[in-house]
Amino acid sequence: MKIKTALISVCDKKNLKPLLRVLKKNKIKIISSDGTFKEIKKLKFNCVEVSKFTNSPEILGGRVKTLHPKVHAGILNKRKSKLHLKDLRVNNFENIDLVIVNFYPFENTLKNTNNHTKIIENIDVGGPTMVRSAAKNYKDVTVITSSKQYAELIYELNKYKGSTSLEFREKLSRIAFTETAYYDSLIANYFNKITNTKFPEKRVMHGNLIETLRYGENPHQESGIYSKKSEMDIKQIHGKQLSYNNYNDIFAALTISKSLPRNKGTVIVKHANPCGVSIKKNHLESYKSAFACDPISAFGGIVSCNFKITKLLALELNKLFLEVIIANNFDTNALKILKKKKNLRLIDASNYKVNDGLKHVSVNNEILIQSEDLKKFTTKDFKIVSKRKPTSQEMRNLIFAFNICRNVKSNAIVIASNETTAGIGSGQPSRLDSCKIAINKMKKFIKSNDNLVAASDAFFPFVDGIEKLVQSGIQAVIQPSGSIRDKEIIKFANETDTVLVFSKTRHFKH
Repeated sequence: MKIKTALISVCDKKNLKPLLRVLKKNKIKIISSDGTFKEIKKLKFNCVEVSKFTNSPEILGGRVKTLHPKVHAGILNKRKSKLHLKDLRVNNFENIDLVIVNFYPFENTLKNTNNHTKIIENIDVGGPTMVRSAAKNYKDVTVITSSKQYAELIYELNKYKGSTSLEFREKLSRIAFTETAYYDSLIANYFNKITNTKFPEKRVMHGNLIETLRYGENPHQESGIYSKKSEMDIKQIHGKQLSYNNYNDIFAALTISKSLPRNKGTVIVKHANPCGVSIKKNHLESYKSAFACDPISAFGGIVSCNFKITKLLALELNKLFLEVIIANNFDTNALKILKKKKNLRLIDASNYKVNDGLKHVSVNNEILIQSEDLKKFTTKDFKIVSKRKPTSQEMRNLIFAFNICRNVKSNAIVIASNETTAGIGSGQPSRLDSCKIAINKMKKFIKSNDNLVAASDAFFPFVDGIEKLVQSGIQAVIQPSGSIRDKEIIKFANETDTVLVFSKTRHFKH
């Protein structure tokens, strides 16, 4: 389709000059509005202001500029329709063959201000309307929605001597409708947020493709990763491409890491389950203690450090085969050591924050949505129900174990000592089996039985689970209340002089 007239209205005014040169070379008339008109004139190219083109002034402080029949008839008319051609002749309208538009920066406005008035004024109406019109009429009209598309447009215009191919226009139409849908989703979700509407009648989700992954959990599955932002808050600084499973493990590890005290804590994850966690103050001891919890599972796993990694720890980490190491940055010496392994992925998560938003799980045509389980625990969230009261150290250990437990696949049991995991039992249909696994791990790898406590992500339905723990040397247990046998559990704790603490909330993770 030969392009004779182009309408340009852009907020992003970068890289216009090369495009304008090609439009001029192909004798394409340019129509533009307000700021874009001034920019084009500044670059010394000819341009017709949209108000002169429509013979209608911009009104309402610029809210109405391009919303005019002459603009939209010029874009939307089907060039081979006799009815459309007649309407254009009668109204003295002309074709607009190329629409170059990008929108008011609504997304950036949300990042930079909470001022509702400013946010509303940055909702673009005219731009998306023109883009939709052009995208609908892609058989006759070319639509450009980003300066990143200029190079491809220039190539088409040069190749086809001022025209574009149908294949190119169809592709840009798809992108244009995606762009308007994305833009509208930002607006819809903003209004959901300010009205505290967590579950609207219709949910619109948006995301930017970060990368297409090699495959999903298995080689026959396709996979990609998207972000609500233009880029993620984690940054890969070394190593081969991350896989679906890597990302799944990274996010599982970060959820735990970022729940730990500031600048403390080492988390080792395998298949999205923690296999060792410690918040010892000394960073090297923290890693060694987390590793000691389950050194076999740690092999080929992911280590997440809630602090900056230095040379001493890097030397220790380099002794083990790991898929990924995450940290709040790495010092120069640590990087030199760790980069010797060319495939080892190093992730800087210093800017990563766990948002208290909504979690999505999709199955077939359905999407399950729930708020995240990010509750910050304090002693007020628990009730001591046994005769023997926990010491301050025991209570710290119990809360630490309970926090880790909620990030372990249900049914979950976590045994801890000195704010370090000593045994983890995960993902079993029977809570008793999870107890046995946690105990076996503890007996296999941990030599000391001092100050042992245990956490369960839900109540014990029978005495047998807590009995098994106590028989293995556990001195204090924390669990949610709610079982019809709670009184039996309390009675058993008192008979065995065991500390028993009830949580007011349950914490399954499936």
